[in-house]
Amino acid sequence: MSTGTINVQTENIFPLIKKFLYSDQEIFLREMVSNAVDACQKLKTLSSVGEAKGEIDDLEVKILVDEKAKTLTIRDNGIGMTGKEIEKYIADIAFSGAEEFVNKYKDKAENIIGHFGLGFFSAFMVAEKVEIISKSYKKSKGAKWVCEGNPDYHLEDNDKKDRGTDIVLHISKDSKEFLQESKIKELLNKYCKFLPIPIKFGDEKINNIEPAWTKKPAKLKDDDYKNFYRELYPFTFEDPLFNIHLNVDYPFSLTGILYFPKLKGKMDLQKNKIQLYSNQVFVTDSVEGIVPEFLTLLHGVLDSPDIPLNVSRSYLQSDSNVKKISSHIAKKVADRLEDIFKKDREDFEKKWEDIQVFIEYGILTDDKFYDRASKFMLLKNSEGKYFTLEEYEKKIKTAQTDKDGKLIYLYASDAERQHAFIEAAKARSYDVLLMNTSLTSHFLGKLEEKLENVSFVRVDADSIDKLIKKEEEAPSKLSEEQQNQLKPVIEGIVAKEKFTVVFENMSEKDQPISITQPEFMRRMKEMSEVGGGGMYGNMPETYNLIVNSNHPLIGKILVEADSKKQNELVKQATDLALLSQGLLKGEELTKFIKRSVELID
Repeated sequence: MSTGTINVQTENIFPLIKKFLYSDQEIFLREMVSNAVDACQKLKTLSSVGEAKGEIDDLEVKILVDEKAKTLTIRDNGIGMTGKEIEKYIADIAFSGAEEFVNKYKDKAENIIGHFGLGFFSAFMVAEKVEIISKSYKKSKGAKWVCEGNPDYHLEDNDKKDRGTDIVLHISKDSKEFLQESKIKELLNKYCKFLPIPIKFGDEKINNIEPAWTKKPAKLKDDDYKNFYRELYPFTFEDPLFNIHLNVDYPFSLTGILYFPKLKGKMDLQKNKIQLYSNQVFVTDSVEGIVPEFLTLLHGVLDSPDIPLNVSRSYLQSDSNVKKISSHIAKKVADRLEDIFKKDREDFEKKWEDIQVFIEYGILTDDKFYDRASKFMLLKNSEGKYFTLEEYEKKIKTAQTDKDGKLIYLYASDAERQHAFIEAAKARSYDVLLMNTSLTSHFLGKLEEKLENVSFVRVDADSIDKLIKKEEEAPSKLSEEQQNQLKPVIEGIVAKEKFTVVFENMSEKDQPISITQPEFMRRMKEMSEVGGGGMYGNMPETYNLIVNSNHPLIGKILVEADSKKQNELVKQATDLALLSQGLLKGEELTKFIKRSVELID
């Protein structure tokens, strides 16, 4: 038997471990099981180069809970350790057994998790005493190491018969939740679901040792990808649209599968669907700041040994390898989307509304993604036809360039509600886009920034002739004096704080009165609301009530001598305009219906 002191530079590392080494106490189990898997992987490597003999087909890790003894044991039948190795690799944390091992066998040692050493001490976050009982694959005595959460330890020979290591954690009173089988199973499913060595808890095997992302894409079929998606998200009943299988060897190692869910025009606020792994060891599912922001809308798995096994997200965000990987993933996603678009545009168009908000989000948050996405980003018009940016510019350039040379893109957010405005645009041979995702207002601003001499205007932002100014206005049939005479009559019908009455010289075929909402104020308000409020978000809705000076009904209202009849005509025409915009509701709608019936009679 021998005793010793753990070689650390600080007077007592254990309080530091408990407070600062890890941000989440439950990580200890990941570290312990990962170390056990590491020991098995090392034995595999030694066996492959002829340095270890014996049966290795039965390699596994077992997790044992003894609630009565208050112990949690992590048992493996891997490489094992001699007493001297325990002292070297455990007692002196300046040495990392895995690092030394990988350096020696760097040509053969694949999938070594590589963090046995400091990670082991995470056990003291939950244990008041830790025992290591181990027997090396070499012909040597077993060894038992005991430490009670301070720098002093005891090491003695042990009569362990089988190769491998038991890590026995004597769980502290403050951490008794880790003696509950349900809690341990929950953590094993979270952190160990795809480790490359079988993990058993009781009679149940916890993990899939060969998840789909570790296999070559050529060996997988569509059903394999769908089945893996269900394995990742067992409570999701809708299949993804398609997937991207990442398999990169240079300049860094990266594998993974990303799935495109059906977003249906809305951003999924639950951004914890991408799981980050390092050599099949779960790192985190909180990937904001680690992958480009727009990719957090996707689902799936990313795995790279170049991602440090550190649970601090701020540390991961600042890691240079993580930044390179992040940029590369964005490029691969764009390449895959472009490839799908080129190979089967018809199918891509069918999926467009489900992925549109993802692409818009990418363009808004990543300028490099815009450069790539401009090749496959689509615009859909009111007739259901799709165009790339380049195609659509050619389509509308002649008809929709205004007198100042600016190209005007007309759009509607609701084809039914804005039907009258769309028809008025079509009557002038204009084309109207449908743009109605939760990001539309922000997205249009980005396009106006990127495209040269272009404006996007909603069809109900003004009278049709004002949206695309072609020439000077036609003369008005009402003099300025007549307009001033009629204006207070109309203002007496509507709320002045909400509606501004404006006279415009329009075609006789256009509506006598229409309701529009100025583009700038409406878009600023929408952007503020999506962004969480702000100055514009708190402002009330305001509209323009446009009176068509050239419509016969307006002339009739002007000369109507009976003031009651005049008010009724104004009210009816105004209500029709409100109705077309969905602004006539409740009591006012009931009165309008009653009045309409009376007029028919």
